[in-house]
Amino acid sequence: MILVKIDKGVMYESNLPYPVVRGKVRDNYDISELMGFPTLLIVATDRVSAFDVVSGDPIQYKGVVLTQMTLFWLEYLNFSNHLLTATIDYYPKELQKYRDQLMGRSMIVRIFNIFPLECIVRGYLTGSGKEDYDEIGKVDWHELPKWLVEASEIDPPIFTPSTKAEIGKHDKNIYMRDDAVSILVTHFSKKDFACSKKAASDLLEELEEISIYLYSKAAVYAENRGIIIADTKFELAYNVTFGGSGFILCDEVLTPDSSRFWSKDQYKEGVTQPSFDKQYVRDYLKSLGWSKKSGIPMPKLPEDVKEKTTEKYIQAYEMLTGKKFNF
Repeated sequence: MILVKIDKGVMYESNLPYPVVRGKVRDNYDISELMGFPTLLIVATDRVSAFDVVSGDPIQYKGVVLTQMTLFWLEYLNFSNHLLTATIDYYPKELQKYRDQLMGRSMIVRIFNIFPLECIVRGYLTGSGKEDYDEIGKVDWHELPKWLVEASEIDPPIFTPSTKAEIGKHDKNIYMRDDAVSILVTHFSKKDFACSKKAASDLLEELEEISIYLYSKAAVYAENRGIIIADTKFELAYNVTFGGSGFILCDEVLTPDSSRFWSKDQYKEGVTQPSFDKQYVRDYLKSLGWSKKSGIPMPKLPEDVKEKTTEKYIQAYEMLTGKKFNF
């Protein structure tokens, strides 16, 4: 395992002396003791996964793009969020020595109570939503017109939450609204909060309204910049720790890893759309006939596949933000 590799904008894994939980892409360090209150240092590495397996080959600048795009959207959406700072000069002095691992790809955030649902919004029919539509004529509990095809627009957008799986496991779609309500009731009962089914239902409705509002605001902006946001996933939390109450936007926001970005100019209903993400990685592995079920390690990624993937991530960043990628 590569511990730290910082070479021409590439870092596979960070290495800081704090308790860490590593996800597929991010290394999350608990720096609560350092800060004096519940806090995480989130470091976005350049790891890339495909078909729920993490490749041993990093994608140059990927973690920087994900972090900078999240920071852009947090500012644009202007919604309560968990960010404290992403400016290294404002980090505790104990972290300053790790500047080379943190620059451009890290954030210090408050820890909040995350809702046990992935708040997914779909504005176009594709992915697992299209698979469910073809099989049962619905996406989650939403009845849709019978004539939709791949990449058809869903107007208005729909809220299709999924379960929130543990790291390394797969989220599952929720097909009955009552099941989503029950997940909320169970979650709050474990937290020693009284939550009736009616209260949980009202809460789910609020999560839906917020998620669709955030998606719609971003989608209008992105379309004016030449990008269609086909769908996205939000992490929402609730604030009961620092006084007051309310909803908090957390984790990555509207990145190529949490969303499907399509070119507005190339959009064509009825076919699979090229996207600004790790499509080259998936397509390459498919061309080899490789899958997680094969039982063999993921093949190494050729340089051209890695380079094209980097180009797509940077292109998405530059199109959406209107800024040149200078890292």
